[in-house]
Amino acid sequence: MSKEMVRHTIDLENPPSLSHEQRERLEALAARPDSEIDFSDIPPLTDEFWKNAIRNPFYKPTKTSTTVRIDSDVLAWLRAQGKGYQSRINAILRREMLSAIQSETAK
Repeated sequence: MSKEMVRHTIDLENPPSLSHEQRERLEALAARPDSEIDFSDIPPLTDEFWKNAIRNPFYKPTKTSTTVRIDSDVLAWLRAQGKGYQSRINAILRREMLSAIQSETAK
């Protein structure tokens, strides 16, 4: 018995329109008050949980090609460290981004 894999691609910028039934179900859920949601099977997320949490090891952010103007001496310094200077630029920017996000949430 042969099973073929079926793949579907959805354009997230232009998702398919909802049927009348789907729209009605979403509207009914949106109208329901939070007090009617049963959270009994979900354990509370304590500070201890978040201390031990790890980022999804399978997460890989998408890459976007862009043009950036960088001072010549900075680029020379990055390239002098060997292959992977673009990855190093990304790592430096990511470190700064996470630091800024952490500073914002600490306020």
